[in-house]
Amino acid sequence: MIKCILYDLDGVLVDACEIHYESFNQALMDVCGFKLSRREHEATFNGLPTKTKLEILSRHERADMSVFDAVYQAKQAYTWEQVDQLVTDPVKRELHQKTKELGYKVGCVTNSILLSAEKMLLHTGQHEFMDIIISNEDVTHPKPISEGYVTAMVRLGVEPSETLIVEDSPKGLEAAYGTGAHVMEVANATEVTWENIKRLLDEC
Repeated sequence: MIKCILYDLDGVLVDACEIHYESFNQALMDVCGFKLSRREHEATFNGLPTKTKLEILSRHERADMSVFDAVYQAKQAYTWEQVDQLVTDPVKRELHQKTKELGYKVGCVTNSILLSAEKMLLHTGQHEFMDIIISNEDVTHPKPISEGYVTAMVRLGVEPSETLIVEDSPKGLEAAYGTGAHVMEVANATEVTWENIKRLLDEC
């Protein structure tokens, strides 16, 4: 029996994948003078923390470690500018209201830093429904490692068999399936609705 629903953030609860792509690219252009193509970003970098993205670029000798902090700070500034333009999402609020009324524990597990995650959830009207938020600051190994989801389950006191994880990206799905929990794969945030979640809960 499902007792807990854990959601990824970007592309699941908030349509923020484009925000992270544009913000990271603008920061790279400002500091390093180049951008990533959309294809390259989606194939290699999508869903990873900014620090991990920079480490990959460093290994391929495309960005020196000395610029990491400048790129990181610029990326966060651009991200927060766009996050401030997010508005309340009535579809997600309905979803959370329904699941909370039925007694499900609800959490968000993200590779974003906590400040970004909280700002996105606050602006879209979802923060008040979260029993837990696990960011990349709460784990040693972010997605695609399962640590974040395992940490959330331990803190909420639920087993993988009692948990439904909703994910969209390949790296996030790898982390989700690695826990042994039930997993719902979605293409983007528009598929995360009460109707779709209820259908899967009924099946489980």
